[in-house]
Amino acid sequence: MFYPSDRVLVAIINNRRDFDVAREEGWYRIPKKHAPQSTTEAAALAFYLTKAFDDEKWSVRWYAPVRGHELVRRRDLFPAEPDHPRASEPYYKLQLGPLVEMELPIYSLRWRRVTFIETTWDRFTAAEEINDLYASGADGLFVTLKEEGFWPEREFLVREEGIEYVVDLAIPCRTGIVTIALGDRPAPAAALRDPDSETVQRAVERLGGPEPVPAPSHLVIDPARRKLVHSS
Repeated sequence: MFYPSDRVLVAIINNRRDFDVAREEGWYRIPKKHAPQSTTEAAALAFYLTKAFDDEKWSVRWYAPVRGHELVRRRDLFPAEPDHPRASEPYYKLQLGPLVEMELPIYSLRWRRVTFIETTWDRFTAAEEINDLYASGADGLFVTLKEEGFWPEREFLVREEGIEYVVDLAIPCRTGIVTIALGDRPAPAAALRDPDSETVQRAVERLGGPEPVPAPSHLVIDPARRKLVHSS
């Protein structure tokens, strides 16, 4: 049983071996140097599947309760790989309960890079799509823009002049991307700073309007209700 405020960590799985380890051996590894803040506090671990999973790609459809954790070296996890370049590096080994398949998967509507998403059980169970999992000061504007039919991306990676930025919100358009930054977060020079929805709408229009959302074939975006509908 989970409570609404319980922490859920969404982690990437990009190969079948790691998924089989989680399902059959009951653990998942995270490099200590890349571990998000909530790693040792997570009550549940969910899995974002990449293109290696064919028709299940770019979705979250499995999760497991976290039973405990320990800090180990990679060689302890994979004794048959003692010469691996990261054999001596420390990893968190999360001990998992049985994997649970979700009745309705959480999809990423566009291809995007995902590493870890820190969320809560109430957000996890209510999410329509991957962006609903994030929690930040951008919540209000995100909801407003989504209701207006823009379907923005959250925590979105963009590059400008060789520099990478992760912006609060981004709206892919027909001739570019409208990026939005809140507060003093580093962002591209052209990013909108703390805009209202009307400012965002004008910026989207200047770039030819929003790019159509390439939702998975089994999902339909209902423009009237601004909702995702799972087709039969």
